[in-house]
Amino acid sequence: MEILRTATDLRQLDKWRSEDNWRSEQPLVLVPTMGALHPGHLSLVEAGAALGPVVVSIFVNPTQFGPGEDLDAYPRDLESDLAMLEPLGVKAVFAPSVTEMYGQPGEVTVQPGNRGQGLCGGDRPGHFSGVLTVVAKLLGLVRPDVAIFGRKDAQQCLVIRQMVEDLKIPVWLADGPTVREADGLAMSSRNRYLSEEQRLQALCLSRALHSAREMLVAGERNREKLQAALLAELSDADKMEYAEVRLVPDLEEPVAVSGTVLLAVAARVGPARLIDNLVLDLSSGGVKDGFLLGDPQRWSGK
Repeated sequence: MEILRTATDLRQLDKWRSEDNWRSEQPLVLVPTMGALHPGHLSLVEAGAALGPVVVSIFVNPTQFGPGEDLDAYPRDLESDLAMLEPLGVKAVFAPSVTEMYGQPGEVTVQPGNRGQGLCGGDRPGHFSGVLTVVAKLLGLVRPDVAIFGRKDAQQCLVIRQMVEDLKIPVWLADGPTVREADGLAMSSRNRYLSEEQRLQALCLSRALHSAREMLVAGERNREKLQAALLAELSDADKMEYAEVRLVPDLEEPVAVSGTVLLAVAARVGPARLIDNLVLDLSSGGVKDGFLLGDPQRWSGK
């Protein structure tokens, strides 16, 4: 497993592409992360490794953090991250510095479209511009055939999808399911901030989603009633930020839901801002898990 630090180091990828043992039908897969890895991240790496050589990026991106957010406190442990990735057959880890990625301030940035409005875009002004800018840089530097993102960051997945479509970036996008603890808490690097008592508090997010999902299974399709169910469970949080039912991919706010639906919640528990969601496909009349981007197992070389 190679550790790459600069754009110059990434030229090594061109050499690998020309190697005889890299079959032409195998895609180069990028899994972007901010480190502090957990089994959720590793599940994305494993999904990528089933397709072809994987590059994992580890970069805490300062431009997606707002004033007063946890940029300085965000956990960083590259040595531990590398130890977790080593057994998974990762081809390379790209771990650049802030200077390598951004250089001088005042450069061109990427602005989100309508999918970046509301939800996390409302609570975190400038957040998605920071996300899109760094993802555009990573896609341009690594030039992957496939990029895999975590479904827990649902709105992020959808704004990236819009950027790739609108800017005609030649990459195939896929998303992997949210990985949860045994009690239902969505895995997150920010869970490290929680005390034992706060961790129990945080279960209100997954309870809220479960409650609304059960209503959908029972046939409820009224958006306001579903959102009321989400809100009722989030009363245990220290501060509720949003509880929304939207349609995928454009995040419309319908009166009655259909097709692919996003149930999304965000709340503060102690020092942590936590998000969670369910993506559900109602198109067949029932309720089953859905995708935001694509199923990694269905990559076909296009």
